[in-house]
Order: sequence, then structure tokens, then C-alpha cells
Amino acid sequence: MPPAHTVLKFAGAVVVAAVALLARDAAGTLLAGVAAVGLAGLALRDVLAPERLSADAGGVTVVAGYAGRRDLAWPEITEIAVDERRRALVRSRLLEIRTEDDLYLLSAYDLGADVADVAEELDRRRAAAQPGRSSSADG
Repeated sequence: MPPAHTVLKFAGAVVVAAVALLARDAAGTLLAGVAAVGLAGLALRDVLAPERLSADAGGVTVVAGYAGRRDLAWPEITEIAVDERRRALVRSRLLEIRTEDDLYLLSAYDLGADVADVAEELDRRRAAAQPGRSSSADG
């Protein structure tokens, strides 16, 4: 994740907080205050959990919740897939990492790379770690 994005979020939070302080009505103050807290929260998450996904021979580590981490061994992962949706003129792509109990969704912004490229790399690492297992595309 580019550090410039985090800096922009913090700067946006400061600007919106200033607007909240200068607002002349309660509704404007409340709205700007909530926006400032939200932007600051997103920026803080970028600082606390800058790396959303990592992989090694043993499995993957993903961000869980706000800034927690969850280690997933390769045998725990039931599927690695790319979810692509198109609505109107908007296209969204997410990396899905499924286990028996959980689903982890990561965007290209979270990953700092193309979602399909990351899915392919995870499939390669998973296959290398579990030679007898078929591709995750088979489910």
C-alpha cells in the first residue's frame, strides 16, 4: 500500500476535523466529525497493518478484523479464487481465500498488486507446499 495514501487519509482527517470545528450548525459539526474519525481510523489501520497478506511454505497470514492477524496453514485453505463483479460501469475484483469457517476478501488496493496475479502466485506456492493436491480452481 503506497505510504502516500496513508498520508492523504491523515491529511483528509485533519482538514475535515477543521471543518467540523468551524461548522456553524450541529448537523454539520456531527457529519464532519464522523467523517474525520472515519478517515483517521482508515489511516491508522494502514499504519497498524500495512501488510494485508503474506505467504510462505507453511501457508498464508491475512489481516483479520481491524488490524489482527490470522495464520492459515495450506491444508486449512479450501479455495483461492478471484471474485469479479460488474455493475453499470464499475468493475470490482477481490481475492477470496476460503477456509471451512471463514472467508477473507482482499482488493488490489490491499494487495498492492493485481488480484489475479496474487491468486496465481498463491496457487503456485500452495502446489509447491502440497505436491499431491490439485489446483484451487477445482475447489
